[in-house]
Amino acid sequence: MQNKLMSMSVLMAAMLGIGLVGCSKPAEKTEQTKTAAPTTPVAGGDTIKVGILHSLSGTMAISETSLKDTALMTINEINANGGVLGKKLEPVIVDPASDWPLFAEKTRQLITQDKVAVIFGCWTSVSRKSVLPVVEELNGLLFYPVQYEGQEQSKNIFYTGAAPNQQAIPAVEYLMSDEGGKAERFVLLGTDYVYPRTTNKILRAFLKSKGVADADIMEEYTPFGHSNYQTIVSNIKKFSAGKKTAVISTINGDSNVPFYRELGNQGIKASDIPVMAFSVGEEELRGIDSKPLVGHLAAWNYFMSVKHPKNTEFVNKFKQYAVQYKLPNADKVVTNDPMEATYVGINMWKQAVEKAGTTEVDKVRDAMAGQTFAAPSGYTLKMDESNHHLHKPVMIGQIRSDGQFDVVYKTPQTLKAEPWSPYIPK
Repeated sequence: MQNKLMSMSVLMAAMLGIGLVGCSKPAEKTEQTKTAAPTTPVAGGDTIKVGILHSLSGTMAISETSLKDTALMTINEINANGGVLGKKLEPVIVDPASDWPLFAEKTRQLITQDKVAVIFGCWTSVSRKSVLPVVEELNGLLFYPVQYEGQEQSKNIFYTGAAPNQQAIPAVEYLMSDEGGKAERFVLLGTDYVYPRTTNKILRAFLKSKGVADADIMEEYTPFGHSNYQTIVSNIKKFSAGKKTAVISTINGDSNVPFYRELGNQGIKASDIPVMAFSVGEEELRGIDSKPLVGHLAAWNYFMSVKHPKNTEFVNKFKQYAVQYKLPNADKVVTNDPMEATYVGINMWKQAVEKAGTTEVDKVRDAMAGQTFAAPSGYTLKMDESNHHLHKPVMIGQIRSDGQFDVVYKTPQTLKAEPWSPYIPK
């Protein structure tokens, strides 16, 4: 796979409003101070440095920029409440620019040069896998906030997004159910990298265990930044003839926009061929016409539309932060699942540090076991005592015309993550 990714086009940037606005004297240490919103001023010298490792440029900026903003908002909140161990948190922001080898380089810089106590970051699995050997070598800590393919477990990573049994498998079970439309034929469509390919390997084995024939499974991949989906959507229409068909989309980044646009261009409605997305949330839908997408689905562990006092508080905090620091289109900001996972992860790390009485990695790791947090989803999440994954609920949302989701299904309780899928060899 290409190491360097296609940058987001000028048209995409204008349409989606992705970009960062700075200030004259930002409080956090950053490579590109003009691009970063400030946090609460910190006392010189007596701080705990934390790394923020997200793509603020390139094809993944559409998804990752909001995670950087969420991290800064959370750090602001912690600092306003006395910090951690009596010290303020000092964020050190780096931009790996959707360049996977650069994630490893920036991680090494954060740990060895900037001396951060922890790193919050990554979106794609290929970026996480680039970081993994570095944090293991240097005994650093990474909090990873996005759903992923599983088949991994590291003592130096805490996974606050979903494992396949907390997203992918329940989503397909829903599509096969009466309420989900009783799909019999499936299109596995994804971006060409490890997360979609491994997730689809799991899903293909799961579907076969449910009696779905290979002939009823279509699998296709496109590169990062892909923009022409005309032929693929046409092939999906042909493939769907004769049987109820659903699309499982693991397309990542800005390619989601032309994909959904092409569905509309070819007249495909959710009632005809529903799309179940694993990487499309409120942020990806922000600023585009979502009317042609109405009825299509997404599987996550949180939606902005969740009705719960904790969520109301979380959404209002982020909206206030956006206005205060003049984020692009501040009046239209949204929250989404990886933002919630970022918020939960930072707060759990704070709790673990305070329990351990130190930021020393080995002691914080031990203190993370069994940590709980009342999350905006309305559920109390727990960090598993042994596998470094959160116990999370499953939610399925249906896209509305305003770019939000109606939650059409959710589990009554949280599910323990299964990092290693029973459907493929360990």
